[in-house]
Amino acid sequence: MNGETRESGSIVLSDIPFEISEEKVFEALKMTKRNPSVEKTVRDLVEEMSPVAKPKAVYRASYIEKRGEDTLVVEGVEFRSRILRVNTDTAGRLFPYVVTAGEELDVLGASKDDYMRIFCLDAIKEMILEQAIGSFETRVKKEYALAATAHMNPGSLHDWPISEQPKLFNVLGNVKQLIGVSLTESFLMNPLKSVSGIFFPTEVSFQSCMLCPRHSCSKRRAEYSKAAASRFD
Repeated sequence: MNGETRESGSIVLSDIPFEISEEKVFEALKMTKRNPSVEKTVRDLVEEMSPVAKPKAVYRASYIEKRGEDTLVVEGVEFRSRILRVNTDTAGRLFPYVVTAGEELDVLGASKDDYMRIFCLDAIKEMILEQAIGSFETRVKKEYALAATAHMNPGSLHDWPISEQPKLFNVLGNVKQLIGVSLTESFLMNPLKSVSGIFFPTEVSFQSCMLCPRHSCSKRRAEYSKAAASRFD
């Protein structure tokens, strides 16, 4: 992949390919009915965003230095999560990461009353982020010859709260300087269309959604599983 650099042990991917088109946007929006106004909004945004978007990722191949009952030490940083510790019991190496759709997209705004543009802008940013995550995962799996993999994200489960986010950033280095992503006082990422976590090889299929009984979540990727939850008792 072009645009790959190394900074103090972390790997930066700054030229991640992506593809957006009017048809893909309408698929993502799940719109069964179109009208000229919506089509123009989507067409304008695709034209505006295609040359501007610069999705990026930073990750680090790290070894687990120490395991506790509900802790892991990685690169001298202690993460506190029993689920993360159990999930990585068979992993010698794991990959802390941050992926972003890119701060460049924040220059594209919308009037607070232009609800359709706001809606479409958000959906396209999400599309770009999802493609960037996929490219990152494909890159790591190929580079390190990984088969089955999973990932966990700070804040996705009560067991690994979002307050652990700064630790992840500390492992990676100056994430703001590397890919333009910073943390707010409440540990949220800026730009918002960014995701952080730990990617790891696994022998057991895992999605954080399997431990969350909240069925109304629009981003659910797996059904809640009592059997999966019992592994971490």
